[in-house]
Amino acid sequence: MAQRSVALALALWCLVAGGEAVWLELSTTKTKCFSEEIQSNIVVIGDYYILFEGYPTRAVLSAKVTSPYGNVLHHKDKVIQGQFSFNTAEAGIYLACFWVDNVDKEMVVNLNLDWKTGIATKDWDALAKTERLEGAALELAKLETAAQAIHENLLYLRSK
Repeated sequence: MAQRSVALALALWCLVAGGEAVWLELSTTKTKCFSEEIQSNIVVIGDYYILFEGYPTRAVLSAKVTSPYGNVLHHKDKVIQGQFSFNTAEAGIYLACFWVDNVDKEMVVNLNLDWKTGIATKDWDALAKTERLEGAALELAKLETAAQAIHENLLYLRSK
C-alpha cells in the first residue's frame, strides 16, 4: 500500500512539475504541433528556437499558440526564435504549432521547444536569493509548492 501511494505521488509530481523540452523536425511542407491538456489558472511559459547546423540558407519559422476554444495566445511570423507566456483561462487542450517559411523544399529544420507549466515555471534561484533560502530550506519550499499543486490536481481530478 505504501509503495502504491509513493508511486501515485511520484506520478502526480511528474504531471504537476510540467516541464518539457521537445525537439521537432520541421519539413518545409508541413506544420508540426505540440499539445497538452492543462487546467485553468495555470502559468505556461515557452521558449522556441531553430537549431542551426550549417544550413545553406537561414531558415525562419512561424509559430501560433491557441487555447482550447481557438483563441490565439501567441502568433509570430518569420522569426528564428521566440517566447510566449500566459495564464490559462480555461481547462482543456492547448496547442502550439510551428511551420517553416522561405527555405528549400528538401530542407528539414530542427526546432527546440522548451514548454513549462505550473510550478516548473517558478524561478527557484531568484526565490532563494530574495528569500535568503539555502539548502534544506529551499528544498522544503519546493516540496511545499509541489504538495499544494498535487492537492489542487487531486481536487481537479475528483471533480472530473
